[in-house]
Amino acid sequence: MLRYLTAGESHGPQLTAIIEGVPAGFPLAAELINIDLARRQLGYGRGGRMLIETDRVEILSGVRWGKSIGSPITLCVVNRDWVNWQEKMSPHVRHRDDKLAVTRSRPGHADLPGAMKYDHHDVRNILERSSARETAVRVAVGAVAKALLSQFDISVSGFVTELGGVKAERPNLPLDSLLQKVAKSELFTYDDIAEAEMKGLIDRAKESGDTVGGVIEVNVHGAPVGLGSHVQWDRKLDGRLAMALMSIQAIKGVEIGCGFEAARNPGSRVHDEIYYDSVRLVEGKITGFYRKTNNAGGIEGGITNGETIVLRAAMKPIPTLYKPLKSVDVVSKEPFEATVERSDTCAVPAAAVVAEAVVAIELANAFLEKFGGDSLVEIRRNYDGYLDYLRSF
Repeated sequence: MLRYLTAGESHGPQLTAIIEGVPAGFPLAAELINIDLARRQLGYGRGGRMLIETDRVEILSGVRWGKSIGSPITLCVVNRDWVNWQEKMSPHVRHRDDKLAVTRSRPGHADLPGAMKYDHHDVRNILERSSARETAVRVAVGAVAKALLSQFDISVSGFVTELGGVKAERPNLPLDSLLQKVAKSELFTYDDIAEAEMKGLIDRAKESGDTVGGVIEVNVHGAPVGLGSHVQWDRKLDGRLAMALMSIQAIKGVEIGCGFEAARNPGSRVHDEIYYDSVRLVEGKITGFYRKTNNAGGIEGGITNGETIVLRAAMKPIPTLYKPLKSVDVVSKEPFEATVERSDTCAVPAAAVVAEAVVAIELANAFLEKFGGDSLVEIRRNYDGYLDYLRSF
């Protein structure tokens, strides 16, 4: 079982994650993780903090000489802006200064419900942890999960399919070519015409002090049949992936495969017919069973069916606006216009990178549940034996 915890505040000294259950013997280097950390900071419409932070990870345990050793892995991402926040965020009693308290809660954030839940009248105690800054270290954990999955030819990729109502048309390209196109895009999308329109939308929103949301898609290629299970509600992989995506800050909706369109069409146009061709085995495919459509998004009954896993998540516009919304002071109860903190106009491309990470983590967990072992060698032996079984089914 793969599990992890994150710790740290947005303007604290660092963000930390501890990952348990990573098998011994697979290659892992900070440079690989830093690639995804850098991608998370990209994207048209990002704000000022991306100019301050250059996120890089330190591996503090669980890796020796470039390979995992089976013990918990500790990852650290230093907040370079900490130098300007040592007084406001000090853990020491002697630094307490009630003049630094934030009592104005912002609409759309966790500020007010969090303050009420935890009995805080300084909402900074809530906003620091609820901030999307926390996703930096989750991306680092996701990079570890992706590195593990890649050992078994499983890849996870994310991109922007819609922004502010502007939809991208997916070109008919091989996966490698599609991902190259996405990597060159400032909005991590694959439609040049739509991207130009999306940029214009972001520019207009920025001028008016507003923000823009969108839809991201994550595809998983190479996942074998049989991850997840139908036998209990909490073992269904689609449920677990949906929870992982919904745990990302600002995500308000998730769909799998054709998603909500399934409710708008008759069953004859929704369910994927099953075919069999023994030639596929000669060609090196894992199984002779296949489908010509993938409306299920690669998961049926909570179990992967061997097709590409297709997930989509809807991200709301960031709630910190430069055109402040109305709110109420939690102490004085007086109305005011919400506090403006440094913010982005659009962070949808960054959310695609975070979505890749959380999907990879949950998928790696399901993979280890199915083929678990203490070392990469043992897991590969289990996996190869399972593939032989599938070919004979």
